[in-house]
Amino acid sequence: MVIYFVFHNGRGRFEVSPVRYVSTRGEAPPIAFEQVLLSGPAPDGGLYVPETWPAFSAAEFAALKAKPYADIVAAVIAKFADGDWPAEAARVAHDVYARFTAPDTAPLVELAPTAICSSSFMGPTLAFKDFALQLVVPLMAEALRRRNDKALVLVATSGDTGAAAVAAIAGEPNIDLVVLHPKGRISDVQRRQMTTEPAANVRNVAVEGTFDDTQALVKKLFADAAFARTHRLAAVNSINWVRIAAQVAYYIAACLRLGQKPVTFVVPTGNFGDVFAGYVAKQMGAPIARLIIATNSNDILTRAIDNGVYARGQVHATLSPAMDIQVASNFERLIFEAHARDGARTRALMAEFARTGALEFAHAAHSNVRQLFTATSVDEHETLATITRVFKACGPHRRPPHRRRPRLQRPPREPRRNRGDARHRPPRQIPRTLSPKPPASARNCRQPAPHPHRPRALHHARQRRRRVETLHRQAVARVVFSLCG
Repeated sequence: MVIYFVFHNGRGRFEVSPVRYVSTRGEAPPIAFEQVLLSGPAPDGGLYVPETWPAFSAAEFAALKAKPYADIVAAVIAKFADGDWPAEAARVAHDVYARFTAPDTAPLVELAPTAICSSSFMGPTLAFKDFALQLVVPLMAEALRRRNDKALVLVATSGDTGAAAVAAIAGEPNIDLVVLHPKGRISDVQRRQMTTEPAANVRNVAVEGTFDDTQALVKKLFADAAFARTHRLAAVNSINWVRIAAQVAYYIAACLRLGQKPVTFVVPTGNFGDVFAGYVAKQMGAPIARLIIATNSNDILTRAIDNGVYARGQVHATLSPAMDIQVASNFERLIFEAHARDGARTRALMAEFARTGALEFAHAAHSNVRQLFTATSVDEHETLATITRVFKACGPHRRPPHRRRPRLQRPPREPRRNRGDARHRPPRQIPRTLSPKPPASARNCRQPAPHPHRPRALHHARQRRRRVETLHRQAVARVVFSLCG
């Protein structure tokens, strides 16, 4: 079976044990769940991961099979949380996912007998990031309420994270949001989703440069200990561990829907957060055979998986701008895992990458990665050809595989190009991908998205241009200071 990605409610018996979080670079002290919820990068520049991987027992996994999506999310979070946070996560999950537009939240759509697409556009911004941020932000707000504190969330975005963060944070009394996006390098719909939000706690900054430039700026601001402490910086990018944990749920939900047999996931990714959630799901016991990374011409991840050399390249503007990334922040977590969780080794490798723009996996570490991951990249022609082929074969709407269980197939030794989109994204979210001369079959799919906040309304909304600045990189820190007061 190949899937293409296009709790219990507090009354169950899932075991909850305290989990500590350590930095991938080994020099930051361990912290607890509530701290990691409100954190960005670790003080030593690394990313937080659990000290050990929690796992579901066979009985726990079986108990989830008939549960709704919110219960699966709560069960996953319970494995990473402590205190009363599992119960709080269950309450929030049932609240937020009830507002998604599909009854089963993340429906599976059959493309072929052994190819399934996960429809991940049922949240308020039509992006799969809604699945995590609609959960994480209320949990952050509750943590701040308990502390009688406030936070400033800094987000670097290539489009979808920023829009999803705005939708989740707008109006939160204890959270301010500053979003940095690369000018002219995100979709028009997602730019308007961010810049037309009237809430006073949301601010947007357009930066001259690429997503990698905006991400580097955010990291520098977090690395300024005095600034981070004074302004109580927090993150909702995938550098925040709880966001990764929330995304684990839809891998587990898909495996449960398909009968817990080995599944191969094909995941389009730029920053490596979503596919790393698949890795975490496997560590927790999900029956995942392989994870196939799909990238566009910004192929740093494909090259790293293929030859073991992680080397920065030039960022190319493509039809899939959310993946126009050549420095994948979450890849550090895989480097840490592949090198036997050796913080000192990871720290040295990341220092080498910062100095030279490249690092090389140890031979054994690269072999470890290749046991689970394969990767491929596609160009613009192949992207449009795939849209054409899928819609000719399937049309824009297919029924989910409810009772009829698809036949399973052995995962391929090597990935074929254009396996498909691991997350089914609605065409309205990326209209320029279907222009100026979209394939006829692709034009047929341009139907109103099944969602109350249709992007068409954004074109008539007033953009808050007084909140949008076009800046060179060196001026951004000064502007963020001024926005923060």
